Amino acid sequence: MIPEIRIEDYNYSLPDERIAKYPLSERDASKLLLYRDSAPVTSEFSKIADFLPEGSMMVFNDTKVVPARLHFQRATGAHIEIFCLEPVYPQEYVTMFEVTDRCRWKCIVGNVKRWKSDTLYLYNPTEDKTVAEMQLCAELVERCGETSVVEFSWQNGIPFSRVLEICGSVPIPPYLNRDTEDVDLERYQTLYAKFRGSVAAPTAGLHFTEKVLSSIKEKNIDIDTVCLHVGAGTFLPVKSSLVSEHTMHREPFVVTLSFLQKLLSRKGKLIAVGTTSVRTLESLYYVGVKCLETGRPDDVNQWDPYEREYTWSLEESISAIIAYMQDNGLTSIQLGTRIIIVPGYEFKVVDVLVTNFHQPQSTLLLLISAFVGGNWKTIYDYALADGFRFLSYGDSSLLFRK
Repeated sequence: MIPEIRIEDYNYSLPDERIAKYPLSERDASKLLLYRDSAPVTSEFSKIADFLPEGSMMVFNDTKVVPARLHFQRATGAHIEIFCLEPVYPQEYVTMFEVTDRCRWKCIVGNVKRWKSDTLYLYNPTEDKTVAEMQLCAELVERCGETSVVEFSWQNGIPFSRVLEICGSVPIPPYLNRDTEDVDLERYQTLYAKFRGSVAAPTAGLHFTEKVLSSIKEKNIDIDTVCLHVGAGTFLPVKSSLVSEHTMHREPFVVTLSFLQKLLSRKGKLIAVGTTSVRTLESLYYVGVKCLETGRPDDVNQWDPYEREYTWSLEESISAIIAYMQDNGLTSIQLGTRIIIVPGYEFKVVDVLVTNFHQPQSTLLLLISAFVGGNWKTIYDYALADGFRFLSYGDSSLLFRK
């Protein structure tokens, strides 16, 4: 049954000065809030390994943020900002970043009402020669509600990944209320980022350093990765009064056969780094159910977990995905998820969560509440009272599932 939840019950006062506008000078210098079914405790992120159960499996999201924000100009002089969300043609991320002449993306377009049918050219106020020779232009293909399909074309035969590196800027969160700066090029990216595709960082991972990762491995904790490309929907507040009326965005994810085999054979706790890792891992259970019941994997829909009782075990579910991949000669599988995790959700995979502090009335805050058995207010009140920094560049928490 789809739960009836009022989003106003997940509101709290977040003063602007508590939002971390910039990262700390050292990634692992952040504070760490520890919560295990009792009163929260303050520690330091650099010491996180001290609190992790030995023999666990820790899962990171190794997606990489792309400089997806582009600024164009009409012949009239009007500026149009285009924010690339996800590929339309070619649809596969790897192929998209390799094309050398034209491509289409689903985008959020600022001032879209002022863009009729004319071709836009990249705004180049410094008259950079490399940018000028590229002749990057944009054409509006169609409008789709709040998004638009835009076709980009350029000269010089360079891949689109390089086009974005030269012409784009890192899309830092809108609540930072500032332009992208040089510090964001390095720090709005995890150390282990590998596969291009996200328009927002999996921010729980921003705290990890090589030293912290080494201390985790020394506790006999197995580290592995999944890849979910984070969409701009991660910034969208829940606008409807009832969460049941909110529509989740689809995010593509990839998992490997070797990862699934390791997940199946693990003995210890499962520690997820970030809510994107949680959504990927929990989605795997429902992918496996689809394999068991229909013979093939498929995307996970928003309300799949709530619509009926599921009797399949996690082992049966993951085994079904593995069997499907082996039968079809696959070493990895790519799907999409719209899963929403709210109070009442029954966790199938994740035991421990590393995460930052999230916006009021957001789906991420609902996920936190579900994970800690409804005690999110205790945790957030403590964090506000104890000087924790909030949101993407803010401090971290280590939460044990209720």
